Amino acid sequence: MLKYAYFPGCVAQGACRELYDSTAALTQALNIELVELKRAACCGSGTFKEESQLLEDAVNARNIALAEELNLPLLTHCSTCQGVIGRVDDRLKDAQTNDPHYLENVNDILAKEHCSPYRGATEVKHLLWALVADFGLEKLQERVTRKLSGLKCAAFYGCYLLRAQTQLAYDDPYNPRSLENVFQVLGATPVEYPGRTQCCGWPLSSYATQQAFEMAGTHLQAAIDAGADCMVTPCPLCHLNLDSRQPDVEGAIGRTLGLPVLHLPQLVALALGIPPKQLGLDRHCISTRPVLDKLGL
Repeated sequence: MLKYAYFPGCVAQGACRELYDSTAALTQALNIELVELKRAACCGSGTFKEESQLLEDAVNARNIALAEELNLPLLTHCSTCQGVIGRVDDRLKDAQTNDPHYLENVNDILAKEHCSPYRGATEVKHLLWALVADFGLEKLQERVTRKLSGLKCAAFYGCYLLRAQTQLAYDDPYNPRSLENVFQVLGATPVEYPGRTQCCGWPLSSYATQQAFEMAGTHLQAAIDAGADCMVTPCPLCHLNLDSRQPDVEGAIGRTLGLPVLHLPQLVALALGIPPKQLGLDRHCISTRPVLDKLGL
């Protein structure tokens, strides 16, 4: 049995509750055990470092240390959390050799909060990497009970998952194939289009809203023009910008879109025969009904 220290992040427990629910349904179906880190803190979504690099490192060293206490890898289903926590893990592992005084400062902060020290003894891993590298695509294909034949899926990796860390053992940060490989073992058809590895625009949305919507619109329009039935993302922040804000995006670019945007575990769980209602597919802003109709559900 695969077992992980589970870091769900904030968005999946609030605005994208369907991600939390579908991750639970998927991992239970695959007999993957998740030990949720109830005491974990928000990773900061990349904003803590604008105030202080030490703040970002200390907060996330604590998150990693919670997983280390369990002797488990830290698993998240949020690309932003993966990017931020993984980047901190990279930096602190490097500090163990090249800047031990800095790591000592971080651990002094943790000690004042009565937390275990960061030891650099575990790994930060996204659900996508766990499926591809740990569970394995061949085993995943064996579990498929409802092939997603005829469904054309456009991957949207976003930025944090691929390029926030200095080393990426699981995929090429500039030409990734992990999502497309998952689509194929589920029976779906990957759709190639420009922008699948670019930013969705979410980080700009608080101060450059029009530009953020235009960025999202460009990607959605490109996927539609390439024939996609849906877009699939491993990041709930990307999902918010591409799904819940899609009506605003349509206004910004002057074009009707209506492209369903699925979370990665929703798509995989559908292929395992899990009912759409259990996966929260009725919670999306843009209806997922066209996807379900195409699959005869």
